[in-house]
Amino acid sequence: MRTIDWIDGGIELIDQTLLPHRLEQRRVTELTDLISDIQRLAVRGAPALGVAGAMGVALIAANVAAADTSGDAAAARAEVVRQSLLLREARPTAVNLSWGVDRALTRLDEGAAAILDEALAIRDEDIAACISMGLRGADLTRELTGKDPVRVMTICNTGGLATVERGTALGVIQTLLEQGSLAEAFPLETRPLLQGVRLTAWELQRMGAPFRLLIDSAGPFLLSRGIADAVFIGADRIAANGDSANKIGSFSLALAAKHAGVPFIVVAPESTVDMATASGSDIEIEDRGVAEVAGFGGVRTAPEGIEAVNPAFDVTPYELITAIVTERRVIRPGTGETLATVPLEPLRS
Repeated sequence: MRTIDWIDGGIELIDQTLLPHRLEQRRVTELTDLISDIQRLAVRGAPALGVAGAMGVALIAANVAAADTSGDAAAARAEVVRQSLLLREARPTAVNLSWGVDRALTRLDEGAAAILDEALAIRDEDIAACISMGLRGADLTRELTGKDPVRVMTICNTGGLATVERGTALGVIQTLLEQGSLAEAFPLETRPLLQGVRLTAWELQRMGAPFRLLIDSAGPFLLSRGIADAVFIGADRIAANGDSANKIGSFSLALAAKHAGVPFIVVAPESTVDMATASGSDIEIEDRGVAEVAGFGGVRTAPEGIEAVNPAFDVTPYELITAIVTERRVIRPGTGETLATVPLEPLRS
């Protein structure tokens, strides 16, 4: 099952807003629908957004070519760029969306077919990257904890729903399960949109993993009581100094893991590393407004007329991160390693 794919001239994606109650695929053939799906989180997760960005450019190029009756190549090119910039800005924090758009646009002068080829290459690379991250992360977890099997905690959703197939942080958990090294997983509910409840629990259940769900505010306390041997999170953007932006609540887990002496591990593909962003203070944090906080599922739970501060992400300083795992390397900030100094290695498979 793929979260997002290109089929018969259009994008097909799982509508994650309907899970876990209904598994439904949407077919997207218009840019406005894709932008809406990204903003309402029908498709979400940094790697999946990278694929959506690239496939979106392929969709734009195909639609512009089909609508062009003038034969003006320069005007058509300009229109593809204009629409791609709208897609690029659909969500600001995750670097993968803009990365996917920009990479697809490198093939613009070669035509719509070449853009699609690039988008499909990004899709296939993501699948291979998730396998490699899972293997590197599983080995690292056993090394850092000295335990086998291990108990792990995670927040938000970083599984196949956040990528194309297997996932980043949850992909490591799946690999541990497949290797017989997972004792138990502890996903956090992930307020306010409950991605942990709706999506991660659904994926863990489907893979047959032993797990128990936690409310967000219980995670740090339970870490202090020794419930987990390691914490895994994903990342929506990793700055050049190693600061990592992820779902709100990640920073609290990092502080608690530091207090408890538990490894705190960021798992994300190389495409999430943004060497043009110096530190976490330079990462724009998306605020999603009051509606998500004031109610859920169409039921209002807060008084009318209130305001809210609702950051979708927070930033964990590199000093609190034990390791960053990508498909090509492991960086350990605590030992002085940096993204600039640790070389890339071949993919694992």
